[in-house]
Amino acid sequence: MTGRPRWLHGDLGGMMTTLASRRGLLRGSVAVAGGAMFSPLLAAEAGKADLIIHNAKIHTLDPRMPAAAAMAIAGDRIVALGSAASLEGLVGPSTKRRDAGRATIVPGFIDCHNHARGEVLLYEVLVGNPFEVEFVTIASIIDKLKAKAAMLPPGTWVEGFFHDDTKVKDGRPLNRFDLDKVSTQHPVIVRHRGGHTYFYNSKALEMAGIKADTPNPFGGTFDRDANGLTGRVTDRASAAFAKVGTRPVFTPAQIAERSRAGMAHISKQFVRYGLTGVHHQGGDMAAIQAIRASDELLHRVSFETSGAMLDAMIANGLRTGFGDEMVRLGATSEHTVDGSFSERTMAISTPYAGTNPPYYGNITESQEVLDAWVEKVHRAGVQVNCHANGDVPIDMVLNAFERAQKLHPVADARPKITHCTLVNPGILKRMKALGVVPAPFTSYAYYNSDKFGFYGEAMMANCMAFRSFLDNGIRACAGSDFSPGPFAPLMGVQGMVTRKGWNGETWGLNQRVSVTEALVINSLNGAYASKEEDIKGSLTAGKLADYVMLAEDPLTVDPEKIKDIRIIETVTGGRTVYAA
Repeated sequence: MTGRPRWLHGDLGGMMTTLASRRGLLRGSVAVAGGAMFSPLLAAEAGKADLIIHNAKIHTLDPRMPAAAAMAIAGDRIVALGSAASLEGLVGPSTKRRDAGRATIVPGFIDCHNHARGEVLLYEVLVGNPFEVEFVTIASIIDKLKAKAAMLPPGTWVEGFFHDDTKVKDGRPLNRFDLDKVSTQHPVIVRHRGGHTYFYNSKALEMAGIKADTPNPFGGTFDRDANGLTGRVTDRASAAFAKVGTRPVFTPAQIAERSRAGMAHISKQFVRYGLTGVHHQGGDMAAIQAIRASDELLHRVSFETSGAMLDAMIANGLRTGFGDEMVRLGATSEHTVDGSFSERTMAISTPYAGTNPPYYGNITESQEVLDAWVEKVHRAGVQVNCHANGDVPIDMVLNAFERAQKLHPVADARPKITHCTLVNPGILKRMKALGVVPAPFTSYAYYNSDKFGFYGEAMMANCMAFRSFLDNGIRACAGSDFSPGPFAPLMGVQGMVTRKGWNGETWGLNQRVSVTEALVINSLNGAYASKEEDIKGSLTAGKLADYVMLAEDPLTVDPEKIKDIRIIETVTGGRTVYAA
């Protein structure tokens, strides 16, 4: 098969008819005598169940039957839920039975904002831990990069990834003098895992022509202290380094293989942590298709794109939702309007404490440009998705949404605001009116608690505001923002429930949610964010058999140990894709 992607082959009308029939099937799910929830249409089509899991603690997240002890699966679908006795009619000669041993089963987790760059994990120098809280030393960063520099000719970039400025044992920021110890012949960059700040050595600054008196560009800074340039560069100021130095050159075949291997690798990591659905922020669609063809795609993909591919979608009339249940076109990838929460560059209406002159963060796009982009995408039938952390850019994004809807009304548009970190009552009211779906940070409450002190309790009481969203009828979903944050859903659930970080500090306790609410945010609301709540997100008869089996029940375990619950098995569409 060549040319068109595998999942675009075949008759589009037929695919849409199939999807429509399955949606009708879901609406036909009924509760019956004996305490079971089952789909008569699916049961009739399937005959008997392929698998019945019993002796389980099943949290369905379906209010019609919140709990069950048994679940029947046929093919890639859930046939019925209830007691083991109520499902006996679905047992046939080839039906397998599985005793879950009182393990807990929850819907598969869905991450609604993930930069799924597996090739970085496989091929680059990692100077921090991508998945867990781990402190490193500046010396260890220097040593790793020195080893890399020794393999490269002078003038070639030496790059480090997954740096976290508050996970350094030295207790001070990385600076250009540290990176000068790596090399004075190579430009050196250490990328903060947050994706908005970068640390350069003196050689890189020299090659880019950045001096102590170089003015800051719009939307970024060249940071300075008493010794001049520190080497820290924020947001759009990093563009000055794009055309200097050289990087390793790979053939098209090598690039394709690296991307394919990286995608296969990260798919394995996703399901290891219980993710059955991920909203990809761009990436290589060819690599996704390649690993699907080789049966290595273990999670469902909502592909969120921008740039040339988004333009091609619009030009060819492709809208959000096109594809199938494994890979489909989602919203746009995040259209960036401000800086970073974790790196303290998000744009806020009050200045950052201790800054002189007062620093309000970085707005990275004008309202006029934002308005035009949102209108173009909205008119094309593509779900709009903007990155906005601070209260200032969130207001800007809402202005753009309101304008676009007035010019071209669309029912149930569900625009996304990625991060949507700092809110207030006015913002919440406007979001509700527009049907906005926010995707706030999930793992940050645990992983990044060491950064909350930069903002203070008064501000943190309105950050990652899951309680406020739910109380205002706003269906927030979960966005790890990996690489910036670890993507472990259970780490996210723990932080959302306790608001306690790895360091024992608690911030914004008023924004806590219950365990059940956190599970809904991490599954059913994730399906809602991509308009797929009819086929996934809860354990409901007729929906896809996407679920996670846990060794302990997150509803009854010590809330401060939720992140440590062992994942026994992850299942996507009835297929075991991870087993401990």
